[in-house]
Amino acid sequence: MMQFYKKREFGTFISDSFNFFKIYGKNYFKNYLLINGLLIILMIAVVIFGFREIFGQLAGSNLSGESYYFERYFSDNAGMLVIVGGLIFVLFAVLMIVNYLYPVFYLKRIAQGAEKVKSDEILGDFKKNAGRIIILCLGMMFIVTPLSFFVLGISYALLLIIIGFFLLLLVYPTLFNVVIFLMFDYFNTDRGFFESLSYAIRSQFSYPNGREKSPYWKYWGATIVVSIILYVITSIFTLIPMMFTYGSALTTIPDGSSGQDAFAGVAGIIFFIFYGISMLISFFLSNLIFINSGLMYYDSRTDLHQKVELAEIETIGFNE
Repeated sequence: MMQFYKKREFGTFISDSFNFFKIYGKNYFKNYLLINGLLIILMIAVVIFGFREIFGQLAGSNLSGESYYFERYFSDNAGMLVIVGGLIFVLFAVLMIVNYLYPVFYLKRIAQGAEKVKSDEILGDFKKNAGRIIILCLGMMFIVTPLSFFVLGISYALLLIIIGFFLLLLVYPTLFNVVIFLMFDYFNTDRGFFESLSYAIRSQFSYPNGREKSPYWKYWGATIVVSIILYVITSIFTLIPMMFTYGSALTTIPDGSSGQDAFAGVAGIIFFIFYGISMLISFFLSNLIFINSGLMYYDSRTDLHQKVELAEIETIGFNE
């Protein structure tokens, strides 16, 4: 079993993130597929079939030089686009809620001593915390998101004087960790939304006891490294094949064919297969960075480190 409530160093976050999946990966992804699998399949299907037409019209209008063709297509199919867009928004919202909170509830149970977790238990956690999930979503939508856009906007504005690039490099991982810490704290404690948000921000820069050095750089560094790992893996399996397929679809359209034909052939089918695979891989790999940030949260909870260690010592003594 893995110990969660303990202090970790920069490299340990990364190695323990991979060790987590070595120990719990089979059980983790089994439940992940049972809970999230249908949502992911629906999302991929709607995106592929819903936007295949749009991609075809966009490519065709660009290739044939009809500058207003794409705009006319939008005006003629406004109803269909609204329905598809609305369906995607709903599916995406539900998928993101489940995708972000599944690691939170799973890690909480494992950290409390469970060796294996059942999907019914996770679903029970979602139902039991339905009210808090709604509050979290509202807080994220009306408080965290606007504040994040404000901070990112300032960073982008400062790109004009170069320093903005370095700010963005600092801001993106920090904002991500704040959001993950907020969710972990909100569902691992009895604190309210604003209290958990305050803790999520403060814990990026200092431990609660205030006696140890700031954990900011190891949190930031671990998030950057895992993000790069995920980007490289995703690119190897999806980006290069998709680029070749997309280029093939655009350069092999016969003269006089419509924009819809751009993705109607074998190249188009391959393109959307790779597109679906890309989305699927992204969803699965995202769990690595969620677990990594979860381990950071448990690192920040120094108030529980000693309690857990004492409990483990007592358990060892009892077994002996």
